[in-house]
Amino acid sequence: MKLLDAVLLGLIPALITLHLLLAPDTKVEESFNIQAAHDVLVYGTPTHDVAARLRATYDHFDFPGVVPRTFIGPVLLSGLGGPFVNLFGFRHAQLVIRALLGLANAAALLVFARSLGKGLGSGVMRWWILLLVSQFHVVFYASRTLPNMFAFGLTTLASANLLPSPSASPKSRPARLRVAISLLVFAAAIFRSEVAVLLATTGLYLLATHQTTILRLVRPFLISFAVAITVSVPLDSYFWQKPLWPELWGFYYNAVLGSSSNWGVSPWHYYFSSALPRLLVNPLTFLLLIPLALFHPATSRTAAGLVVPPLLFVAIYSFQPHKEARFIFYAVPPLTAAAAQGANLIFSRCSKSPLYAFASAALVLSVLASLAASTGMLLLSSLNYPGGDALRQLHTLVASDPSGSGGAVTSVHTDVLSCMTGVTLFNQNLAGLPKNPHARALESALHDGTSASTAPSSPILTFDKTEDKAVLADPAFWSRFDYVLVEDPASVRGGQWKTIGVVQGYAGIEILRPGSNSPSDGGDEEEGKPRVLGRGLIVKRVRDLVRGLTGGWWVGPRMEARIRILKRTKDAGAGVRIVSQ
Repeated sequence: MKLLDAVLLGLIPALITLHLLLAPDTKVEESFNIQAAHDVLVYGTPTHDVAARLRATYDHFDFPGVVPRTFIGPVLLSGLGGPFVNLFGFRHAQLVIRALLGLANAAALLVFARSLGKGLGSGVMRWWILLLVSQFHVVFYASRTLPNMFAFGLTTLASANLLPSPSASPKSRPARLRVAISLLVFAAAIFRSEVAVLLATTGLYLLATHQTTILRLVRPFLISFAVAITVSVPLDSYFWQKPLWPELWGFYYNAVLGSSSNWGVSPWHYYFSSALPRLLVNPLTFLLLIPLALFHPATSRTAAGLVVPPLLFVAIYSFQPHKEARFIFYAVPPLTAAAAQGANLIFSRCSKSPLYAFASAALVLSVLASLAASTGMLLLSSLNYPGGDALRQLHTLVASDPSGSGGAVTSVHTDVLSCMTGVTLFNQNLAGLPKNPHARALESALHDGTSASTAPSSPILTFDKTEDKAVLADPAFWSRFDYVLVEDPASVRGGQWKTIGVVQGYAGIEILRPGSNSPSDGGDEEEGKPRVLGRGLIVKRVRDLVRGLTGGWWVGPRMEARIRILKRTKDAGAGVRIVSQ
């Protein structure tokens, strides 16, 4: 059984890594932390002319975002990741940074699993792992540089310390509660202020069930809060070059001003009616397993401790108009633990009656079905990053272009959609060089005699991300670019361009009958149409293979053109002519 437990525990980091490798790109919500980690790795932390150097090099001064975010996560990841980046090469730096975060969250989940095994039994631990890995969102997002996922590891460790531990001495229980409170405070004060609501519901539950006293809660709260502020304020004030506590700023903007509503409003019940069922995936989790654990005498007390605080957190946080599933990820591990208690109750009694045998079979089938559904969600989600896909294709095209010269500077413009769906500083800058040689007030390695001997022989891509519509409407603006990644070729107003490739993205599910054609089949270069590149080409090949085996039937992802890769052919005055679209 120890081997079985080791295999099950190993599934957590293995599947997080698999999700990372199949979907290596990022979206705009992850951009601050991934760009900041790049800048810390490449530019370090200057000790003189600090303001000028930071403003000349760090991305957050050009793209500050709506609210400032803490640099603590990026600094930790880049500090730990530096040796691995040196080992594997800078072209893999984004994977290294994301892998470190993913493995940190995996470690927190493993601590929770082992604590569950010690406190509630190995059967509960095994079912918790099976339920967790058959879910999609936590495993998929574990390596994503969202502020929520930096907080997630801390809240998961806090939940682990709140689990019963019969093997530990009674004197260790207050110490474990202090650790849990401190971790929740760190998560709330540094990474995500909404964790303060989870801290409050946890504290209230501990008081209501007489597990602690107010005095025992206040002391770890004050100490950990002071430590968090002492770390966050000086470090973030340094990087932002102004006195700053980021999470206070974010709380004021989102909660006090209510500005988060600008990104959409959902009804109060959204988390309960939509988000939680999608996060937990398996319908038996909330229809059978959690209710069974709550009402069965053998598990009701511990199940209540796992369910009440996170559900109260979700209920209170539901009054915030803007809602996203990632805001309540912290509730998933304890709720899944309560479901695992219910699953273990059923499965351990499968030989006692036909009803339990039937329920056990249904439980096993539901886990397998959830795993299949989660696998499908992973494959479809991996098609949602056309910007990153297009940039990979561009690097390949430029490197193989016979007209390019070694070490030449190639100028690229990336539009908003490209930047929102995968273009990052890491995959722009595969060599790990400082900012492009055209940047202002920058000591570029390209102009540094000490680094000239190590300059790459392949073309060096420099990037522009101008969004100003007035600037983009000027034909002269486009004259400085060799390539453009763009959603709409008609927006390119100057010069003569050729569409050398189209990158597609996921656009829903399609059902094709024998004899019908998919609108996403793409172009034929012999007919003067641009070729489909990247993930879209892979989907096309898989679709053609499947249709060949099924007599023409296909049920699968429908792909649509998202990003066009344009190459300048020659200057043609102010007018624009797209050779092929």
